[in-house]
Amino acid sequence: MKCSAGGRVIQGLAPAFALLLLGSPAAAQNPKKGGYLENIALCNGSDRTSFAVRINGCTAFIDSGQGTTRALAVAYNNRGNAHTAAGDIDRALPDFDQSIKLDPTYAKPFNNRGAAYLRKGEYDLALKSLDQAIRLNPNYAGTFVNRAGVFLKKHEYDRAARDYDEAIRLEPNLEAAWSGRCWTRAIIGSLQAALEDCNKVLQSWPNDAATYDSRGLIHLKMGKAAAAIDDFSAALRFDSKLASALYGRGLARLKSGDKAGGDADISAAKTLRAGIDDDFMRYGVRGGS
Repeated sequence: MKCSAGGRVIQGLAPAFALLLLGSPAAAQNPKKGGYLENIALCNGSDRTSFAVRINGCTAFIDSGQGTTRALAVAYNNRGNAHTAAGDIDRALPDFDQSIKLDPTYAKPFNNRGAAYLRKGEYDLALKSLDQAIRLNPNYAGTFVNRAGVFLKKHEYDRAARDYDEAIRLEPNLEAAWSGRCWTRAIIGSLQAALEDCNKVLQSWPNDAATYDSRGLIHLKMGKAAAAIDDFSAALRFDSKLASALYGRGLARLKSGDKAGGDADISAAKTLRAGIDDDFMRYGVRGGS
């Protein structure tokens, strides 16, 4: 139920690359407004710049012809990230392709291209790119989270769980990995372990709709309808259009004897997402009316 039950995606942010670009240390101390160094800073996303400003900074740097090959690869990667964050996947993908072409040993654009393909629903292409990112950098926890998201979409839940395990081993405080593993374990049926994962996430991120949604599924599968209703309702307070929480709450309400409320929730969920009945069947929960 992460990002429509498909796992969160993690973009690989390039480190600030000014040192790769500067001709001399003195130049770094005297940046000129509107010039080369400012474009580097904007492309690096300094001062929480907007996506449009970051894209413009990267474009200006790329067009300047002044960077090293590696610096250009970073700039294309950063511009692709900004396009992805702005929701323009079709513009992001050519930037990641160009970054890879310039530096085939650079893992981040492989990860980011995989994440973009995941968002686009092209799961086999996503998997191919993420596999290469892991070959280049087997310690890249975010890539394991993204690959787990692909496996979730392909309904390969055991493989998703193993990738979440590896992400947590590499980066124990990576919230997306704990939240994703909670959801995956809930589907598989490792309910107590899933509950522990969800509780850990909510201790640090108490406003996370996806994790409440996952914990609602756990309680639903445990037969704890009241607890499930509470969790699904909490998820909906933070994301009122979360179809899986609406459907899950509908099932829990039916189980608790609230037919009118349950039917209303289920109907609303079906309006938001076609095929949600089939999704819950895969999760091991029988559909409602």
